[in-house]
Amino acid sequence: MDFFTIEELLKQLGEHVRGHRLGMNISQQELAKRSGISLKAVRNIENGANSTLESFVAVCRSLRVTDWMASMAPPEMSRDDFERYMRGTETKRKRASRHV
Repeated sequence: MDFFTIEELLKQLGEHVRGHRLGMNISQQELAKRSGISLKAVRNIENGANSTLESFVAVCRSLRVTDWMASMAPPEMSRDDFERYMRGTETKRKRASRHV
């Protein structure tokens, strides 16, 4: 089994993100806009530099590359619920009506 440093893994993840973005034929700026993060954050992710997990997940959602994350979902969350959440289409809880 090969062991990679954190820096090497971040670099590989960034290369995968870049590959998916280019495969969708969108710019870094467009990906930033779709993800709701800054252009600098997208550049950091693609370069394997310091970024937040929140930014990384937002980018993955925008690129529709979240399948691998399902294995890390909380056990009480179904795969369908997880996939809806990652697509950003989770249903909001409705407040109970006072009217009976």
